Amino acid sequence: MANDTNYWGLRPVKHISGAPWNGVTEKCYISSSYATAMYIGDPVMIDDESDDACASAMYNTIEKATVTDGGIIYGVIVSFDDSVGCSKVYNPASTERYANVCVDPTVVYHIRGCGGGTPTSLFPFLNAVMITGTASTVTGLSGVKLDEGTSTAPSVDQSNPLLILRAANMPDNELGDNCVWEVMINTHQLRAAATGNVAGVSKT
Repeated sequence: MANDTNYWGLRPVKHISGAPWNGVTEKCYISSSYATAMYIGDPVMIDDESDDACASAMYNTIEKATVTDGGIIYGVIVSFDDSVGCSKVYNPASTERYANVCVDPTVVYHIRGCGGGTPTSLFPFLNAVMITGTASTVTGLSGVKLDEGTSTAPSVDQSNPLLILRAANMPDNELGDNCVWEVMINTHQLRAAATGNVAGVSKT
């Protein structure tokens, strides 16, 4: 039976310890100057544009993360706050809003493969990049997917943003094209906090 082909970006499911993810998020700011739509499941990074900064400095400003080699990720959008006036299930381009972001670097995510490669049992514990697919304005879900080999096959490359843990043990998921994978963010902006080395982001 072939795997489904629906995409949702990155979906938090548990911690690497095995404890369930309890839904805790950080409220982050999206500037009206940011001219790109954002969706649930999108990986994000800290926005480095000085004009986009939250005026109160109480919330970190985010933008979409680079999902290819070398991309740094701060967290993943889980939902949007309607308090500013927008109630859409996604955030349209150039729309000021707050997003609820999972920023815990110990969280494990589910992500579907792109269907463009040949997944094998050797994928677990390789590094991977993502492909930005077509997001849905109806469901509000991201189109981001794991690159199974369409552009860059999983490999031993520590600068790739994902670490593949295993194929997700879930109904109707099988090793093959469009497999659902358990991953962790490999290039997390907060991961270095354990050693006291977190690179700052200069806003220009």
